[in-house]
Amino acid sequence: MDVHFLSLLLLSISLFTLSHSTTTTTTTNDTAALFLFRSQIDPHGTLLSNWTTSTNRTTACTANWVGVKCNNNRVTALSLPSLNLRGPIDSISSLDQLRLLDLHDNRFNGSFTPISKCLNLKFIYLSSNDFSGEIPPELSSLRRLLRLDLSDNNLRGAIPTQFSKLSRLLTLHLQDNELSGTIPKSLGSLPQLKNLNLSNNQLYGMVPQSLISRYGENSFSGNEGLCGSSPLPQCSYTGTSPAFAQTVTSNPSSFPSSTVHEPNKNHKRLSSGSIVAIVVVNSVILLVITSFVIAYYCRKYSGNAKSMAGSEGSTRRSSYSGEKRVYANGGGGGDNNETNVTDKNRLVFFDRKNQFELEDLLRASAEMLGKGSLGSVYKAVLDDGFVVAVKRLKDANPCSRKEFEQYMDVIGKLKHPNIVRFRAYYYAKEEKLLVYDYLPNGSLHYLLHGNRGPGRIPLDWTTRISLILGAARGLAKIHEEYEAMRVPHGNVKSSNILLDKNGVACISDFGLSLLLNPVHAVARLGGYKAPEQAEIKKLSQKSDVYSFGVLLLEVLSGRVPSQYPSPAPHSVEEDDEEWTMDLPKWVRSVVRDEWTAEVFDEELLRYKNIEEELMSMLHLALACVVPKPENRPKMGEVVKMIEEIRMEESPLGDDYDESRNSLSPSLATTDDGLA
Repeated sequence: MDVHFLSLLLLSISLFTLSHSTTTTTTTNDTAALFLFRSQIDPHGTLLSNWTTSTNRTTACTANWVGVKCNNNRVTALSLPSLNLRGPIDSISSLDQLRLLDLHDNRFNGSFTPISKCLNLKFIYLSSNDFSGEIPPELSSLRRLLRLDLSDNNLRGAIPTQFSKLSRLLTLHLQDNELSGTIPKSLGSLPQLKNLNLSNNQLYGMVPQSLISRYGENSFSGNEGLCGSSPLPQCSYTGTSPAFAQTVTSNPSSFPSSTVHEPNKNHKRLSSGSIVAIVVVNSVILLVITSFVIAYYCRKYSGNAKSMAGSEGSTRRSSYSGEKRVYANGGGGGDNNETNVTDKNRLVFFDRKNQFELEDLLRASAEMLGKGSLGSVYKAVLDDGFVVAVKRLKDANPCSRKEFEQYMDVIGKLKHPNIVRFRAYYYAKEEKLLVYDYLPNGSLHYLLHGNRGPGRIPLDWTTRISLILGAARGLAKIHEEYEAMRVPHGNVKSSNILLDKNGVACISDFGLSLLLNPVHAVARLGGYKAPEQAEIKKLSQKSDVYSFGVLLLEVLSGRVPSQYPSPAPHSVEEDDEEWTMDLPKWVRSVVRDEWTAEVFDEELLRYKNIEEELMSMLHLALACVVPKPENRPKMGEVVKMIEEIRMEESPLGDDYDESRNSLSPSLATTDDGLA
């Protein structure tokens, strides 16, 4: 009996030792894989500076490496967005317990075929990188995959039909690539797919009505070869690529002819002399036609420039009153000593995709969206349907072209999911245009204050805290990127927090403070001003924090800053000119008198079990608006505190509510659901 017991004990110890050894080995392998990954994407160790080990027993999990999360001492999440990392991702293929991979908004390149070996992956966010080649069919082996975002890369080829095997997929984003071919019918059979975006590619063929109804027309826009039910053009698709058989629309003349004619085999061959004569005659005719075309367009452009000088252009019908063609002077009026005619009339882009000419912008239909202290903003729809927002600067900058371009370079290099993308600019002495992505879902200001009356849809707490977190992340990125230069945003307010087509909050108007001298910037920019600016007459990152604190109070109270200091709530439509106390002072007075509940928007009080979150956010807001700048937290700290406070189900759970898909992918970094 004793011998039997001893044998069992030895067996148990052996199994435990083997298990511990295996766990130690796999953990060491995870660390080694990440070490190799860092050596390829950050060889100088400046971006991932804490990816080090102090002893032989230290691992990626025990050392709390930035962007690395673990479960049971195995790496389960790797989140490194917006760090300007570059290189291949092959070395992470051995992280077989990885659930989340978030590398969006970097400069990773090569192929992502290796990650198909990470069979436990649930969330892949690789948008806004430099990946190229075809989408590997091997990704279909990731049977646990819930969300896949490969948008804004350089991907070519067809969408793999093998994606039909991803039966748990909720989101598939492939927009802004160079994908071609037809849309696989198998995408319509994915039972859980809630969000599909294939826009801005080179896809062709018929789109089934079921897909349009299920995902909306915007999911397929920017693919000229697609057709189907309204609003797409009607088509009769032959099944071959557009190079040989063009999709035929209800208006065939809108597409080039693509019929392939078989030569008549009974025709005789032409003699060599005939062929030479035909070539010579055709060359002469082509030369004459080219000369006429060049002369015609030179005269036409010269006439247009003269006729448009000093003019706003023709007025178009619009839902916005006073809408006009935006761009005066036809791009002329530049500094003659600074540039030649070619440079004067070109747009300078910061992105290789979706570029267009100044003439395309001049021809675009325009709609005024609003006026500000630095100029007007227009929605411009180009002939190909591409939509941009154009800010026409007014008396904003007396500086030379060289200085202006330096400022634009500072703004243009910044890319972040929570900052409105600055695409291009145009400079002339009398005309300056800034071109941005057009964000279609309005502003946080409108969501909070618009239609405060019958029929209004309340802005719920989960949405509010998600939007404020997105705005905080965008502002923190600006402060982090330009900490050494001490460049602030300078104009933080709810009307500058815009929502993209997915409902993600993006902060706009960054960099405009650079175009003014400090005194004029404080006076003209309409953000929520910090008290010290009355004396210092200078914008700063600390004053940005104060403005963000006021923004947070605005979200919590539902009240417009500087309009609601009275002890009782007022309607937005009421005249509040008699009240002069600003929102932070009013909130402090209410809290001091222990009437804290009156701070919060009545629309929020209907929700249960959020009192603790509301109070925590209120304390954070009050910390941001303290009078002394040195006592305010940094925006990076504000982001961390909001992340700790926010009340929402983790987007990593299998039961993730698709109604919350407006949240930024970078929110998917918690431990919940990684198992």
